[in-house]
Amino acid sequence: MQNSNLLPIRRLIPADAEAFRDIRLEGLRRHPASFGASYEDERNQAPEWFAARLADHAIFGGHSGDGALAGVAGLLVPSGAKMKHKGILWGMYVRESARGTRLAAALVERVLAHARGVVDEIKLEVAPDNVAAIGLYRAAGFVEYAREPRALKIDGVYHDSVQMTLRFERP
Repeated sequence: MQNSNLLPIRRLIPADAEAFRDIRLEGLRRHPASFGASYEDERNQAPEWFAARLADHAIFGGHSGDGALAGVAGLLVPSGAKMKHKGILWGMYVRESARGTRLAAALVERVLAHARGVVDEIKLEVAPDNVAAIGLYRAAGFVEYAREPRALKIDGVYHDSVQMTLRFERP
């Protein structure tokens, strides 16, 4: 049930690197406590670095009617044999202009659809004060399993992190 001014969710490819870089940096700059990565670390990365992330991870994007990238979410599957059963939903960000359109829910649904059959469960971390995101993840079936105190340190201030997981049922 996407808003009519949003285009379908699709997997981003290396050719989308510039648009991905723009939205990624916007999220890191505007909401530093919502991401483990920092704006300062990623702003100087070459376009090829962003293209490589798109090639190496399953990153999905939703575009507005004018073609602009309005939201993104990614799935990381660890390469180690003992860890590759647990995917990580990461990099979730929806531009302000697309909030309230169900784009965030559609991005999560698309990541979950891709992850089924690839991993046994998905984990994520979210800022405890991001009530909207926690509600979104709970509605998708995620449950909280831990809270990490002092997970991030930004400008000398510590920020906690809520850890959530969603296990896929196997037939």
